[in-house]
Amino acid sequence: MVRLLRPLARGATYTRLLHLWVPMAALSVWLWVQPELPWVPLLVLVPVGLVPGVRVGEGAQARLLLTPGEPESQWAARPAAAWRDRWRTVLWLQLRMVLGGVAACGTVWLPLLSYALAARAVGHGTGEPAALGGAEPQWLYALLAPLPLVVLYALVVGLGELVTAAGRRLLGPSAAERLAALEERTDQLLERTRIARELHDSIGHALTVAVLHAGAARAAGSPEFTDRALTAIEETGRAALEDLERVLGVLREAGRPAGPRPTLTEADRLLESARASGTRVDAEVTGPLESLPGPVSREGYRILQEALTNVLRHAGAVPARVRVEASGGALVLEVRNALPASGTEAGRGSGLRGIRERAALLGGRACTGPDGTGDWRVRVELPAG
Repeated sequence: MVRLLRPLARGATYTRLLHLWVPMAALSVWLWVQPELPWVPLLVLVPVGLVPGVRVGEGAQARLLLTPGEPESQWAARPAAAWRDRWRTVLWLQLRMVLGGVAACGTVWLPLLSYALAARAVGHGTGEPAALGGAEPQWLYALLAPLPLVVLYALVVGLGELVTAAGRRLLGPSAAERLAALEERTDQLLERTRIARELHDSIGHALTVAVLHAGAARAAGSPEFTDRALTAIEETGRAALEDLERVLGVLREAGRPAGPRPTLTEADRLLESARASGTRVDAEVTGPLESLPGPVSREGYRILQEALTNVLRHAGAVPARVRVEASGGALVLEVRNALPASGTEAGRGSGLRGIRERAALLGGRACTGPDGTGDWRVRVELPAG
């Protein structure tokens, strides 16, 4: 019994009834003006439903009144792009009008019928139903009086469930809309992953360089060296702050252009930063770096930045050899450094994983680890076509 009466305590039961009553307000005005043409509103709903934006409005209304508090993803959130979705909207408007008419009639006449039966039970009212055969057993009216209310309860709950199920079917996202939403969500996740990688590479490089410069300046005890170290820390920190401001601006304002990102044409800045920390870096740069596609050049810069950061962080002030070659429709980045006596923790951090992920996203490949000659090697090949 409690389970049967539970819908009476749910707010959705009453908001669904309100949803069914809404179209009846407009229909009642029309019937008051033109009672002999009740079918005209149904015809008018056809061109209305074909308007793409109507689907969004109906979906928002259904979400608020039919499924309050439930996820929004089950309702269409964008205008109908395909004709199939437009005709689904037309069918929904027609069905909503019909079900609303049934709900309006039921909620008006069933309570009146219950009242009439109750009045007969106490001896008021005139006329008798033909089914009673002219007899006047007052107790029979008393037994029949609650039945219209029971029917009203079943009608309200049943129509609410029916209109909700029909709404999910007709106003829910189509396969194309679900695919578009999935692609949009995937793009957002990829963008967040890229931003996390950008921050890791930029901030990690700046902090590593700052720590190494500060330690070297303290150990050197030379005012000139300390001045150079502070200058390098300032330049590296300023570049990291620019990257941070750019990324935070993108996060704060959806759709805002990301702004210029560093490319391989600015690789000298990375090399000089590494050299200023006390590491001897021999660099060989060949090929037209300025002609590389934007994504390849930007990701190549970040890969080189992370590789040099790993050298400074894990190997210390050991000689490093850098080769950047753009030729034959491919970009080759290679960073070698001598392994320290304590060895290197290969592949345990997120830096090397980020290098491999960047290469894979561009259709390239990355090899990291000892090369068998006592050196640690990071070699990345990216297609430049």
